[in-house]
Amino acid sequence: MELGQEQIDGMVDRVTFHNPANGYAVLRVILPREKEPVVVVGVAGTVCPGEKLRARGTWTVDPRHGRQFKADHITCLPPTSAQAIERFLGSGMIKGLGPGFAKRIVDAFGDKTLEILDQSPSHLRQIKGLSKDRIGLIRDSWIQMKTVRELVVFLQEHGLGPARAMRIHKTYGEDALRLIRDNPYRLATDIQGIGFLTADSVARSLGIPEDSPLRARAALRHTLLELTGEGHTGFPEEQLIGQTSGTTQVPEVTLIPALKECLLDGSLIRDTTGHEPWIYLKELHTAEEDLAKRLVRLQAQPVRKVELSDLALAEIEGRTGLSLASGQMIALKLVAENPVVVITGGPGVGKTTLVRAIVELSRRMGWRVVLGAPTGRASRRLSEATGLPAKTLHRILEFDPAIGTFRKNHTDPLNGDLFLIDETSMVDLPLMDAMIKSVPLGARVVFVGDVDQLPSVGPGSVLSDLIESRVLPVGRLTEIFRQARESRIVQAAHSLLEGMLPETSPTADGDFFLVEAQTSEEIQARIIALATDRIPKKFGLNPVRDIQVLTPMNKNDLGSKALNVALRDVFNPPNGQDELERLGWVWRVGDKIIQTENNYQKNVFNGDLGIIVSIDTKDAQISVEFEGRVVEYEASELDELSPAWAMTVHKSQGSEYPAVLIVLHTQHFPMLQRNLVYTAITRGKKLVVVVGNRRALMLATERMQSRQRYTALARRIKSYSSDREVLTGVKDPYGDN
Repeated sequence: MELGQEQIDGMVDRVTFHNPANGYAVLRVILPREKEPVVVVGVAGTVCPGEKLRARGTWTVDPRHGRQFKADHITCLPPTSAQAIERFLGSGMIKGLGPGFAKRIVDAFGDKTLEILDQSPSHLRQIKGLSKDRIGLIRDSWIQMKTVRELVVFLQEHGLGPARAMRIHKTYGEDALRLIRDNPYRLATDIQGIGFLTADSVARSLGIPEDSPLRARAALRHTLLELTGEGHTGFPEEQLIGQTSGTTQVPEVTLIPALKECLLDGSLIRDTTGHEPWIYLKELHTAEEDLAKRLVRLQAQPVRKVELSDLALAEIEGRTGLSLASGQMIALKLVAENPVVVITGGPGVGKTTLVRAIVELSRRMGWRVVLGAPTGRASRRLSEATGLPAKTLHRILEFDPAIGTFRKNHTDPLNGDLFLIDETSMVDLPLMDAMIKSVPLGARVVFVGDVDQLPSVGPGSVLSDLIESRVLPVGRLTEIFRQARESRIVQAAHSLLEGMLPETSPTADGDFFLVEAQTSEEIQARIIALATDRIPKKFGLNPVRDIQVLTPMNKNDLGSKALNVALRDVFNPPNGQDELERLGWVWRVGDKIIQTENNYQKNVFNGDLGIIVSIDTKDAQISVEFEGRVVEYEASELDELSPAWAMTVHKSQGSEYPAVLIVLHTQHFPMLQRNLVYTAITRGKKLVVVVGNRRALMLATERMQSRQRYTALARRIKSYSSDREVLTGVKDPYGDN
């Protein structure tokens, strides 16, 4: 027991709150030397009134709820006295039993009741009113509760808490203990939040030897999963062995035969089409091959070529009120004449204008248009620009969380004649594969994006690979329009691409500035002054909703975590309202948050910004307002949210903000590269201010993307484009549709 902690033993009087998803509980507990039940808060796997409770922790005084015991560790044991057993069985935790039947059973069997449930449930037939079906329901519910309890105890013995026990039981069911004992490394693959090191710790405590093939296979898969998180789809075999050994401490002599086993059973794939063998996770190898084949097949389909005369172009311009530049006209003609087209360009070159022209062309031709983007914010911008409905790719594909996959696929394809995918640079390989396999043969596909932005967070470099293949026609927009040329933001972005240090606005009325500061303290102070006072006053912007602070990293003094604390202390200090502590953050009414994943039940999407408007500490719920609509979150769902006073540049992809404050310092050196700062600058619509030292900006300007992504999509597209079997559909993985 840690210094300052104490242990309490008592009986659970009432379960005020218990979240089965993460185990968080608020309990009223009867202690021997206390006149009234005390409040105990902490994490418990299962808990029922009448149970014995043992907890370790400290006594605290909550400002609203008074004295309570904050437990770091809670253990619950079945009751032993008849009175406690009756309370336990009548709590509602066991299906088929209420207080009435609980009293009758305990009256009949006394303190032997739980033994009867365990070993001789048929004796329950003695109880008047208990049918055979109800006895079966009681027995099944009792077994499930006992299974969860045994799992919690087992995992606690091996260093895992109750919250993880609930996730594990939800995944494996009653077989959880057997499956974990057989292969604890499966936890790292199947359970979110459990990695190789945690699973390895469980395995070692179970006596699995260091040289076990199970351990080596798990280490290889773990390393490949980590590498996909860095954007790779495959990885050179020799490097994979060395990196796995270095990070997991599994000897290479054990890894080499383990890799052979993985290749034999097909869980890993060796690809030898390049200069050296690469190893893939099976699912990523399949996605890369299938996407390449399908794109080549789509490109080979005969489509009606539309001749765009000068008169037709003039009519499109007239209906849209737009004037197309020569580069835009060339790109529009590519769309009119080809099944698959890539359009790329930076800020101010008229991508949005071209998209509107493509939509007008589709209207003239009677084509059914499907507009999609990877995030909710990007899809809303696309809808605003075109006047047509646009959806996230997940919503287009009808993602079903119940089955964990998309309803639309090659067997049930989408309906449409032209599919336009915006912000393509953000789309990773698995999502693009799912999208393209759902496009019917004979339809047109248009990819739109800025290839100079950061690549997708997930594996792959899809947009750059499409261009690099030199198989698909590419429309490059390079001409900066006159109005955009007047913006220093646009000028700064294009200067970066050319490797030149951006020039700041010469007057206070400009839109791009560098505010120099050297130390972390100075930079934080400047950020706070700009966000709270100077920018709102001068530009009339709301400091919370209109100004976004961006930083290259999560950690260090100028990372998003530290900046979120500093900014929240200024914008939203404690004010006596309810707070909720979860996931290392104290959530507070008035907090600015960002949704970090798509949630289709709640109709909120990755990148959506909101404000916490209320907190219910009793039921551990918070309410968030997203653009006038309030959405409720349970405590178990808070991992979908992050504080958003400051965020990483990666997290801002696909979004735009009226004003952006970019933190740059040489302590960000590993991340200082051209496309990161370029992406950050292009997030700002009206104002961009870089706060930090000029040296950091110079370093970022000089450095191209430092880490190569190992992807082979471009190579595969090029190879398959001359493969007659692919072109004729013989090797099309999806068949005809």
